[in-house]
Amino acid sequence: MNAPASSSADILRAALAGLLDGLPPKSATRAVERLIANYRGRTPTDAPVLRDRSDVVAYAAYRMPATFEAVCSALEAFAAAVPGWAPGSHVDVGGGTGAATWAVSATWEGGRPVTVLDWAEPALALGREIAAANPELQAAAWQRSRIGSALTIESADLVTISYVLGELTDADRTAVVDAATAAAQAVVIIEPGTPDGYARVIEARARLVAAGFHVAAPCPHSAACPIVPGEDWCHFSARVSRSSLHRQVKGGSLAYEDEKFSYVAATRFLPDPAPSRVVRKPQIRKGQVLLDLCAAEPALTRTTVTKRHGLRYKAARDAEWGDAWPSAGDADAL
Repeated sequence: MNAPASSSADILRAALAGLLDGLPPKSATRAVERLIANYRGRTPTDAPVLRDRSDVVAYAAYRMPATFEAVCSALEAFAAAVPGWAPGSHVDVGGGTGAATWAVSATWEGGRPVTVLDWAEPALALGREIAAANPELQAAAWQRSRIGSALTIESADLVTISYVLGELTDADRTAVVDAATAAAQAVVIIEPGTPDGYARVIEARARLVAAGFHVAAPCPHSAACPIVPGEDWCHFSARVSRSSLHRQVKGGSLAYEDEKFSYVAATRFLPDPAPSRVVRKPQIRKGQVLLDLCAAEPALTRTTVTKRHGLRYKAARDAEWGDAWPSAGDADAL
């Protein structure tokens, strides 16, 4: 593993803050408000919303830290399921300013060939500029490419697709996922932690499994998701430090916010997924902890861990939403 993701996050935030120095605060706020309203809408891939440098600077400063933390969280769970494996090459589809490339370099040590594909040339240019602060990304290739049915991806150990599928038509979404499965040894897809984002992840997950991939995270299995469609959705949370721009746009005084996301990580080779995973915030009560788990059966279960469970109770009190949870007989994992 690399240095803690927090170190990379600090470097990234410093680089983004430097970019904002030349942009009037009111202009940045207006740009972010407009982009929030439009960027995740029904924008066709031949008309990028990020039109110029000021758009891209504002959006990157506002969204990159949250995307980085969400992808880091997904990659941490994925890396735990593939111990001893590290990607020798990485392609980031629809990577924009490169948040996922920063997350990959924070997760696995050592440099690797990196290619970022995106339609918006201003985003690619800014991503290249920001990457100068990260020694492992200085040689990355930033390529303009239409993200859709005509997409081709060169063979790579890892392909990431983060916060992209929601911008595509149904046909283009299918084509992009299929292009990734054809090119990669491992695919990680991250979407917003909304019912719609989860639905896109589940759709992509089914295509990955049908193509012969094995789910490594977050699911403990590659069978169908046990969640009943329309009744609930699987998502997780990553804490993000708020910048001054965040506070300007959203108001309030909290120094952080929680980024909700859904994801799937799958591999051509056999991973070692968690026996089960905590899929809701643990409920800590007097003398007991209630854990909502997705298990390998597959099934959704609620487990009550009490003081009489000893080390298991201590582990339950320390458990967080999204963590792996060991099987009942696996004392070594506690």
